[in-house]
Amino acid sequence: MKAHTSKTANFFIWLVVLALTASCLLPLLNMVAISFSDSASAAANEVGLIPIHFNLNSYKLILEDSQFWRSFGISVERVILGTAINLILIVLMAYPLSKNKRVFHARNIYMNLLIFAMLFNGGMIPTFIVVKSLGLMDTIWALVLPGAVPIFNVILLMNFFKGLPDALEEAAIMDGASKMTILFKIYLPLSLPALATVSLFAIVGHWNDYFSGLLYMNRAVNYPLQTYIQQLNIDITKITDVSQLSSLASISNKTLNSAKIVVSTVPLLLIYPLLQKYFVTGMTIGSVKE
Repeated sequence: MKAHTSKTANFFIWLVVLALTASCLLPLLNMVAISFSDSASAAANEVGLIPIHFNLNSYKLILEDSQFWRSFGISVERVILGTAINLILIVLMAYPLSKNKRVFHARNIYMNLLIFAMLFNGGMIPTFIVVKSLGLMDTIWALVLPGAVPIFNVILLMNFFKGLPDALEEAAIMDGASKMTILFKIYLPLSLPALATVSLFAIVGHWNDYFSGLLYMNRAVNYPLQTYIQQLNIDITKITDVSQLSSLASISNKTLNSAKIVVSTVPLLLIYPLLQKYFVTGMTIGSVKE
C-alpha cells in the first residue's frame, strides 16, 4: 500500500514539474518561432512553436548593424570588468564579516549598515548626481561602479565562509599564515560553488541591465547591448534605399523584438551550463546559516 502511494505521489510530482517546465519553455519556443517568421503571420497570431514563412531578416537587420557589434563589445567589457570588481569587493567584505564579534569587534556595526543599505538606498536621482559629479557619464565606469558591492551576494558568500571549519584557519595560523594567505590559499579554493553562484548573479545582472545605459550614456554609440536592442525599431519612413524595402516587408517590430530577446539571451545560455553544477551547492550552503 505504501509503495502504491509513493508511486502515485511521484507521478503527481513529475506531472507538476513537467507542467512548470512547459510553462517556462513553451513561451520561449513561441518567441523563437516568431523571430523566424514573417510579419504578416506574426501579426495574425498564426505562429505557434514552428516558424511560418521562415526568414532571417530580423536577425540580419540586427547583426548587419555596426552599432550592434559595438554595443556587444561594450556589454562584454562591462561583464568582465563589473564581475571582476564585484568578486573582489564581495570577497574582501565577506571574509571579515564571517568572523564573530570577538575577532572583528565592529562586525555588527558593519552588518547593520549593510542590511540598512540593502533595504533603503539613495535612489536613482542621487546616484545619477554622484555619477555625473564624478565625471563618469558616457564611460564604462558609470555602468559598473554604482553596483560594485551587491550586498545580497556579500551575505551569501559570508554565510558560506562561516560554514567552513574553524580548524582549518586555526591550523594555518599555527603554521604562521597571515589573514590574506588564509583567505586566498584556504578559503577561496574551498568556496568555488559560492563564487560561481555570485559570479553568475553578477554576469546576469550586468548583461541584462539596460536602464543604466539610458541613464548614464548621452550618446547612442556608448550604449551597452541591452540598451541598444531596446531602442532598435523599424521605421520605414526613414529608409531611403528602395532595395531594402523588399526585405523589410517581412519584418515587423513584433518579429524584431523577438529576435532581440533571442540574440541577447544566447550568451547567457552558453555561460550558464559552465556554472550550473556549482549553482545549487552555492545557493544551499550559503543560505542555511546566519
